Amino acid sequence: MIRRFLLPLAGLAAAAPAFAADVPYPQAPPPVAAPLVPLFTWTGLYLGGQIGYGWGTDTLTVYPWGFGTNYVPNGVVGGAHIGYNLQINQFVAGIEGDVEGTGINSSYNPGGVIYQTQIPVQGSIRGRLGVAFDQALIYATGGGEFAGFTTTYTGFGPYEQNSTTRAGWTIGGGIEYALTNNWSLRAEYRYTDFGHVTDSTPFLFGIGSSVTHHETENAVRAGFSYKFDGFGLAPAAARY
Repeated sequence: MIRRFLLPLAGLAAAAPAFAADVPYPQAPPPVAAPLVPLFTWTGLYLGGQIGYGWGTDTLTVYPWGFGTNYVPNGVVGGAHIGYNLQINQFVAGIEGDVEGTGINSSYNPGGVIYQTQIPVQGSIRGRLGVAFDQALIYATGGGEFAGFTTTYTGFGPYEQNSTTRAGWTIGGGIEYALTNNWSLRAEYRYTDFGHVTDSTPFLFGIGSSVTHHETENAVRAGFSYKFDGFGLAPAAARY
């Protein structure tokens, strides 16, 4: 009696593993890959403002008398800039333009004649080339510089004033740091050579006389920029 009872149980025990193998089990969903978050990129259109201080040398020569001197125009500079950067891997290349009002001026009075030089406005168009360390950018910059000059002579004979625009070259460098994806701060130094400005001064020193100025400028600036979104993503090699 016991034997007939145990035999069916043994059969059920033997079939249990095969039955269990056929029972479906719920499977966990496949893991979802986390989205890749782009690193900061300098690529994009930006604009901003800057303020600083400029000082230079005005080398003055009076012809045909042949005498001259150097004096130092200086003053505050400030204005706005606009540019575009493109970042490829760690390298950043761009173009930038700026325009500034300035208080740069100086006068020289050797006795009898007062010479004065003023630069009421100046601007530049420059290339920029730098190396980015994530949110920090070290760069060099250079290109053309333009300025309006007002030169005034007071002394022998009538008062004379001349206004002219000169083109020169500028070179320098700086460092910029991105506080956020859009806002950045910068510090920059540039040297500029405006070449020679020659004024005819017939009333000051007689017919055929002239005064030539050779104007150079050093300037340090601090500024900020706002980079607009939607003007290009970082190249693939620079994103991750």
